[in-house]
Amino acid sequence: MTDNNDNNGAMQVDVELVRQLAQLLDATQLTEIEVEDGDRKIRVARKAAAAAAPAVHYAPAPAAPAATAAVPPQVDTAGPSAPSNANAVRSPMVGTVYLAAEPGAKPFAAVGQTVAAGDTLVIVEAMKVMNPITAPSAGVVKAVLVENGQPVEFDQPLVVVE
Repeated sequence: MTDNNDNNGAMQVDVELVRQLAQLLDATQLTEIEVEDGDRKIRVARKAAAAAAPAVHYAPAPAAPAATAAVPPQVDTAGPSAPSNANAVRSPMVGTVYLAAEPGAKPFAAVGQTVAAGDTLVIVEAMKVMNPITAPSAGVVKAVLVENGQPVEFDQPLVVVE
């Protein structure tokens, strides 16, 4: 990696090339690029954004109630419980979820809607490919667990069909 011409063994760095490579990283959202020209090799890298690991903030624990106060535990019996994710159709890939075929169009599946086996529930875009996610069996849509345009992870629950 050194050039032994007349600079006492110092490497000759093309600063403009490094700048162009850094701009290319920004434009393409890459984290690393490497070019080789003969025996000269230049690698430009940046740290990837830590979007996959959201910051977790914990609230301080509530103070314990006084020993003399006998407070029964609170149980909410007023409303229906949230639907379980046991019957959720899950994302088979990482990508971006879309609830309709195009912006402004009617969603593929809405809460309360009856669907047949094979009906499209959502689309997951992965690497510029639109992948329809279909109902594995007939049923009623109990919950849509994602928002339009939201990034989704592999095996993330998308829609509950019972």
